[in-house]
Amino acid sequence: MAEKSEKYTVRKYNQKDYAIWNDFIAKAKNASFLFYRNFMEYHQDRFEDFSLMIFEEEKLKAVLPANKTFDSVHSHQGLTYGGLVFSEKLKVFKIEIILDEILIFLRENQVKNFHYKPIPIFYLTKGNNAADFFLFKRNAILERKEMNLAFDLQIPLQISKSKMKHFRRIENLDLDIVEEIDFFPFWEEILEPRLLQKFNVKPVHTKEEITLLKSKFPQNIRQFSVYKDDKIIAGITIFETENVVKSQYGATSKKGEEVRALDFLFIHLILKFKREGKHFFDMGIVNEENEIGYNPGLLQQKEELGCTVYNQDFYKIVL
Repeated sequence: MAEKSEKYTVRKYNQKDYAIWNDFIAKAKNASFLFYRNFMEYHQDRFEDFSLMIFEEEKLKAVLPANKTFDSVHSHQGLTYGGLVFSEKLKVFKIEIILDEILIFLRENQVKNFHYKPIPIFYLTKGNNAADFFLFKRNAILERKEMNLAFDLQIPLQISKSKMKHFRRIENLDLDIVEEIDFFPFWEEILEPRLLQKFNVKPVHTKEEITLLKSKFPQNIRQFSVYKDDKIIAGITIFETENVVKSQYGATSKKGEEVRALDFLFIHLILKFKREGKHFFDMGIVNEENEIGYNPGLLQQKEELGCTVYNQDFYKIVL
């Protein structure tokens, strides 16, 4: 354990820290727009916030987006990824000290378990593995892994020949690809009914929530839809950061399935963002609650589009 320093203080975030938190996220080494308070708080009624701020002699050096359930604290469960977010020039040995200060703070607040999910490494051009190393040294358990499928847009694409053959054929079907401001057509006509029919679930975001988030982050949240004869048949919702494009939602109607409209849209977006210089395209996880732990069909589909596996790790420390 790193030597405790009186220079460091840890405290819980509160509403008066709103501007300070957001200013820090804007300059942090390993942040994402998901960590801004105006993103995190859209679903604040569902989570007991337990986000932490770590100061060195009154200067904010790191934050931890987090929430609490009973006697456990989690890297925020309302976010796709999380972990310790730190300032641009913070030295690695200070990350160790800060992590120890967080663990002390959690123990002092009668927290029994700390669940930690770092931001996937391909989101960060400057790396982000130091905290993971120090967690391991403090007996963190690798609680679970998720297969996160993504591909590097800065190397030659590996889209399967059959996918490209269908893409070229579909190009002649007079389909219209539209970037939309209104999320309602995709949510109401495609996403919600298809998720209900196939999996008996609803999207994580309601159409009102995704519309609100779009108004707050217009450059980061984008909706692309495919129309045939003025009828929507497929769509993909994109969460875009500086280096990475993430497919947050993708779905198609039965008519869209017949013409492979979703693959057509994926390949169109892959080529688009490669031209624009993005580094990675993140197509999300393929994990599933079954004997093998993943969805083979979904894995195959994403591999045929050129993806490889970047594991998302989940750690737990018993305090």
